[in-house]
Amino acid sequence: MTPALGSPRSGRVAVFDIGKTNLKLSLLDEDGTPLAESRRANHSVHASPYPFFDVDAIWDWLLNELTRLPEPHRIGSIITTTHGATVALLGEHGLTLPVLDYEFTGVNEVDAAYASLRDDFGVTFSPALPAGLNVGRQLYWQSQRFPDAFARTRTIVPYPQYWAWRLSGIAAGEVTSWGCHTDLWDVTRGRLAPMVNKLGWQSLFPPLREAGATLGELLPDVAARTGLPADCRVVCGIHDSNASLVKHFYGVPSPQMPMNVISSGTWALVAGIGAPLSVLDPRRDMLANVDAWGRAVACARFMGGREFSVLSAGQADDCSQQDIATLVAQRTLALPSFAPLGGPWSTRRGEIRGPQPASAQESYALATLYTTIVTDDCLTRLKSSGEIVIEGAFTANRHFAALLATLRPEQVVWVSEDRSGTTGGAYLLACQPSTYNSPRSRALPYSIPGLSDYVSCWRMA
Repeated sequence: MTPALGSPRSGRVAVFDIGKTNLKLSLLDEDGTPLAESRRANHSVHASPYPFFDVDAIWDWLLNELTRLPEPHRIGSIITTTHGATVALLGEHGLTLPVLDYEFTGVNEVDAAYASLRDDFGVTFSPALPAGLNVGRQLYWQSQRFPDAFARTRTIVPYPQYWAWRLSGIAAGEVTSWGCHTDLWDVTRGRLAPMVNKLGWQSLFPPLREAGATLGELLPDVAARTGLPADCRVVCGIHDSNASLVKHFYGVPSPQMPMNVISSGTWALVAGIGAPLSVLDPRRDMLANVDAWGRAVACARFMGGREFSVLSAGQADDCSQQDIATLVAQRTLALPSFAPLGGPWSTRRGEIRGPQPASAQESYALATLYTTIVTDDCLTRLKSSGEIVIEGAFTANRHFAALLATLRPEQVVWVSEDRSGTTGGAYLLACQPSTYNSPRSRALPYSIPGLSDYVSCWRMA
């Protein structure tokens, strides 16, 4: 079913984007034109009772930045998009437990008991992931480790909806976050997974709302502090990788399928739109996400942004094509994995074989080669066909798309000119314009001698 266009909504849109690495607040005009943006690094607090996100500090930053936006009284909507694998437990007076950082490995102490409770992959299409990447494991660990606090919990909300609750006072659930490798969502039936009922948690899940639904207006004290209008709409919100998919369906009479969208940030998520769920291998961090319209999307992923930072060491922001050719010629191979969580080879420790990069630019080139080859591997595992669109952080790398086009000559590779697909998707849900164009440019392949043999050598290694 093709998503229907909504009625255009007046006023500028504030998009609050919480990534694992950065916080971003963007202001867009009614036609989608960016007007202002502010950023801050995001990090968790490593303290008792476990690593957690300092939501009060984030809240203060958000309110302060809202006051600094130009003409805040003209903002008609505010919407939040966040990383997945994160929920908030609410009681009568706010949080009953801190918002857990999903990279915390302490939750694995319940693995043996939890494994007997979680539903089969064919129900949730959620693989058994390390640390807290399965929200169900987080919740089970919290219920066992902090039974009194868990018993005081009245509502469990996904992370985007936690911020909507702080802005509006209204709690809601939403399918893109519940369907994001949580173990909590029955993907094919579109409802909470049997495990939720088995553990008696069903009453803790608030009513579902669509990602673009209006939950209510700003709380009076928030409007007073920020200068936003009292009738500013608080929109439900969406999981960030799914926000990147919105523009590819929005207002399209006949979405082209199959197609593939690479949503990149701390995580690189490769979405095979139109691919059958039967291609998914849970051992390789392949899973089904659920899009804003409740449809299952076959995906593969790895911690691409994190691994790129490790390999490049942040010492250069570009390289030359010759730097890439040099590494290819001398067979310098970066072999997975360089991040502790997720990806096709999550149990393998990363290593560099062959001559080491001789400069910061060569380190950047090696990181580019690595992320391109792993992305290509993900596309192959999804049995990818059709066009490929790159969204997010990887669009800033001028070599990534060209290398991917070189490795996949039978597919057209596009680079979105919207550097932040999450922000653009959230804007569309909040403003629901009657028309929307998604500007993009076609990537042209490189001619690098020996690249095919280099990739074959990488795969064999």
